[in-house]
Amino acid sequence: MGQRVGQQPFPKRRLIPAMDLADSPSKGQTQTTQATAASKLARTAIALAWLTVVWNLVEAGVALFAGQSAGSTALIGFGLDSLIEVSSALIVLWQLRSDMAEEREQQALKLIALSFFALAIWVTLTSVITLIGQVQPEESKTGIVLAIVSLIVMPVLALAKRRVGKAMSSATVVADSAQTWLCTSLSAVLLVGLVANATLGWWWADPVAGLIIAAVAAREGREAWRGENCCGPVIGAATNTCSTEDSCSSP
Repeated sequence: MGQRVGQQPFPKRRLIPAMDLADSPSKGQTQTTQATAASKLARTAIALAWLTVVWNLVEAGVALFAGQSAGSTALIGFGLDSLIEVSSALIVLWQLRSDMAEEREQQALKLIALSFFALAIWVTLTSVITLIGQVQPEESKTGIVLAIVSLIVMPVLALAKRRVGKAMSSATVVADSAQTWLCTSLSAVLLVGLVANATLGWWWADPVAGLIIAAVAAREGREAWRGENCCGPVIGAATNTCSTEDSCSSP
């Protein structure tokens, strides 16, 4: 039917592309999902940090008491490392809860590194003095049990932190997981030294274990200072550069 003379033309309807209608809600849902996932990761990282604080406070107390009683440099060094674990976890909590997490990422890494360096220096000096003076530590069954329990608990914590840190692209959380892996390695070294001293009478195994602890701590401190902890980008970065083939893919 033709249009009558003088009649206003029918207004043209603007057709909304079907793709726009489909994509708009999808984009919003994607952003919501990403925000929810990021929030969940942050809560998990905070929970792991608090769990580390509690465990290491107990571990430090037992190790320092047993080390002081037995005159064991390795046990005392292990206890001090546990205290550094506490400071590291508190740094992670401070960094995660801060509104300026990106700017404070490097500061947190530097503090973790300084903790490693302090441990390495103290344990090295004490171990050398023990070897030169031939100070023979006593047997410590408490220390042996502690080392065994730590070998069970710490790998679980370290693996969980590493996965969460890489997922968050957080160098601080990954550095903290590296410190927890260090504690696992130190537990093995500590166990060997204590068992050798208790069963074979190798008193020198204790300070040698301490020197190994110091060397590993110095290496981890250097890597943390340089920021060589897998996930370079900080929390909130646009992309995640944590590769599944990087040096942190394995314990």
